[in-house]
Amino acid sequence: MIQLPLDLRCRPSFARSDFLSADRNAAAVEQIEGWPSWPSAALVLHGPASCGKTHLAHLWCARASANLLAGETLTPAMLPRILAEGQCRVAIDDGHRASERALLHLYNSCVERQGSLLITAPQPPGLWEIALGDLRSRLRATPAVAIEAPDDALLGAVLVKHFADRQLPVAPGLIVYLLRRIGRSFADAATVAAHLDAAALSSGGPITIPLARKVLAAPEYQSLSLRNDSAVT
Repeated sequence: MIQLPLDLRCRPSFARSDFLSADRNAAAVEQIEGWPSWPSAALVLHGPASCGKTHLAHLWCARASANLLAGETLTPAMLPRILAEGQCRVAIDDGHRASERALLHLYNSCVERQGSLLITAPQPPGLWEIALGDLRSRLRATPAVAIEAPDDALLGAVLVKHFADRQLPVAPGLIVYLLRRIGRSFADAATVAAHLDAAALSSGGPITIPLARKVLAAPEYQSLSLRNDSAVT
């Protein structure tokens, strides 16, 4: 059995040239690149884990000179600092995790100041559990665009990007081998790339099909793969 190191971190590139455009995310890309001609002050971008929402949020922030915040860090205490920066242009990654009161205040401020607010989340606001009625009504009236689950072509390209982000050369035919054996989600691609990275680091060798076979059979990988499957909505 392969022993996998616990540190699976990497530094992904958020450059425009590294974003994988495809039919499944074309509508989202069009909205991001269509700013500032949005029909509303806010836009919700939703899709499954690891589908590129954060990458698009980074691209929009570069385009709009906006601030990017993780949803769990958005609290009422942060608002004065955010709103003191002049133009109210903010992206909230995983907005469903933000403080409802803070998000409502930020939403209203962006509207009042003719600013822009981009919110990413796994699901559209209509499926969120929102206690504040005012926030619920605003978000459900906000234009929303989806990134759809990947087809084989996009999933293969996502795998290539994950390995490139980790500066890992892969054996010929490895991508095809993996596509036939992993789950059909962006999260599965991220999981298998991380585990192969860790296994190659542990073994001191390259990533090959025999190594991939061992990783896919490892209980550590299978448990995470099942977790990814259960998280798909």
